[in-house]
Order: sequence, then structure tokens, then C-alpha cells
Amino acid sequence: MGRSRRTIPEELLLLALDPATGTTAQPQSLDLGLAGAQLVELALAGRIAPDGDRIAVVVPRPTGDPTLDCALELLRRRGAPVRAVNWIGGPRLGLRQTYLSHLERCGMVHAVAGQMCGVLPTTRYQATDTEISREIKARLDNAIRTGVPPDPRTAALAALAHAVGLGKHLYPGNEGRSSRSRLRDLIRHDPMGGLVAHAVMDVQNGVAAQPRRSPAPAGRPATAGVRSAPEPARGVPMQPRHGSMARAVVH
Repeated sequence: MGRSRRTIPEELLLLALDPATGTTAQPQSLDLGLAGAQLVELALAGRIAPDGDRIAVVVPRPTGDPTLDCALELLRRRGAPVRAVNWIGGPRLGLRQTYLSHLERCGMVHAVAGQMCGVLPTTRYQATDTEISREIKARLDNAIRTGVPPDPRTAALAALAHAVGLGKHLYPGNEGRSSRSRLRDLIRHDPMGGLVAHAVMDVQNGVAAQPRRSPAPAGRPATAGVRSAPEPARGVPMQPRHGSMARAVVH
């Protein structure tokens, strides 16, 4: 996989970053979304494919992206298709920090050291080029405004943004209500993105996922059965890491 294109996990994380505070919106659900975004990216790369409500490895060849290849290898070791909800709900310790560090190495964000309560060291991440985040959001805005079926990457990104509850972060207030509704509706334009987005919401809701029908084709009503993403409160305070030498990382 070439590195000329940003991956869906990277774009989801950039969407979630608040340019004013350097914090990430919906940190707990975002971790689930990043795990799901890896599945979508691997599917777009032809490495995995949906098998009902399960994920099957079809081409175990590495992509060239170390983080994605780690996920691909873990899926391969399962030996049989794994339910998307079980994969996304599994432990993903450090996944968000892994992607933040990757974005920092790529020059897309920079770390800003600070202190919590004037004592505990913390790290926030600010976008170095806000134009990148604006371009990503513009793709969502265009799909919402025009109603034209988006490309699979944009459709999957929209589905995941809805699933992790970024709607109120991207389209706040009463004036953003219709945009949030349309963002949710974009879930039907990519079968893999829809499968993963539903799995993310099932994990958050504690629902044992049942085999799902494929999303309705474009042009057919698809709002029935499309769940609204939980939208926990924003502004979750940063929690310091344990250990005297560790820096607290932004949530």
C-alpha cells in the first residue's frame, strides 16, 4: 500500500482532533472507531472481506503499513472468520496513541507539552496544517450537501464518524441537526463501512450483534434500522499515565 494517501484511521483521528484545544472528541468511542477503520482500510486494500457479520482474510500479503499489517496478522492468526463486533470490542490498548505518534512523525500534528494541575506532565496534539482537516471534512460536507453517492472511502469515513459520535463535534447545535442526520444516512453507501459502523455501535451499546442484512442500495430508504450513535459528553479530562517517567497523553 502506498503512503501517498491517508488511511481511514488517520483521517478519522484528524477529524476528531479539536484544533483549539488539541484534545480528541469522543475518546472512548474513537478507540473503537480506529479499530473498525483498520478493517475498512484492509478491505479496501483487498486483504479482507465481509462474510456475513464476520471478517475473513482473503489475501494475507502485507500492505506495507506496519499498523495495518499488525491487525492483518492478528486476523490471520485467528484461522477462521471473526465477528466484526468481537474484533472491534477486543483490547486495543494504545491504538489511538500509536496513530497520534504516526501523525506526528508524518508532520501532520505536533506534540505540545503541558501540565495538569500544575504538576503532572501532559501532551496535547495540534494539527500542523489545518487545511488537511478542512479538506477531509469538505468531502463529508459535499456528500451531505449534494446527496450524490460518495466514493467508498468517504462513505466509510462518514459511517465511522457517525458511529463514534463525531456528529455533534463536526456539526454542532440545532443548526447542525439536519447535517448530522444526513451523515448517518451515508452509512448505506458502503457495505463494509456499514458493517463496521454497526459493530462499533453494538459494542458501545453492549448489544450482542446478530447477522445483519446488507445495507440498502442507494436510492432506497435506509434509515429504518440505522442506529444513532451514542454521543457521550465532550471534554473528557485527560488522565495521566501511571509511572513517574511516563507523560500523560491527551484523550
